[in-house]
Amino acid sequence: MHPNDSILLQWFHSPETREKGYTAIIAKYQEPLYWHIRRLVIAHADADDVLQNVLLKAWKGLDNFREESHLYTWLYRIATNESISFLAKEKRRGMVNMDEELANSSAISQLQAEPHFNEAQIEWKLQLAIQQLPEKQRIVFNLRYFDEMNYHDMSEVLQTSEGALKASYHHAVKKLAEMIKNF
Repeated sequence: MHPNDSILLQWFHSPETREKGYTAIIAKYQEPLYWHIRRLVIAHADADDVLQNVLLKAWKGLDNFREESHLYTWLYRIATNESISFLAKEKRRGMVNMDEELANSSAISQLQAEPHFNEAQIEWKLQLAIQQLPEKQRIVFNLRYFDEMNYHDMSEVLQTSEGALKASYHHAVKKLAEMIKNF
């Protein structure tokens, strides 16, 4: 069982227990952050690289973290932004004018290249469908469905209104249901 975030932050802010605090924060959040990133960038190696950037930014930013939001929403915001930046850089590297449809097909190709990919299994069908959603709907769906994040916390992560997030999630679910039905 991990200590609560306020204890972890106390440890981090104390010079005697700073390393212990950071190590405990990583122990608590590394795996959920990895899977959040992985669902966005698809490839394991890319997710590892993005996660390392997230952990480095967290280390550098924890001294200035004012606890106006929850630690986990702050970390998810960093992870989401780093993932989006990574995807944008990959788009620029691949094609200057790559549109969303081409980006989605690239993500689908990466997903299909995964060693355990089996498009007959429902979880892979779901992943294929998720990759076809617009970026914002994909992120909102992942946070709500996989990370079970409530709309209030999601609004802190994505810095948008709860109403907009509910609408995005609703549209994503409708699109996913239609896509899966047609597979």
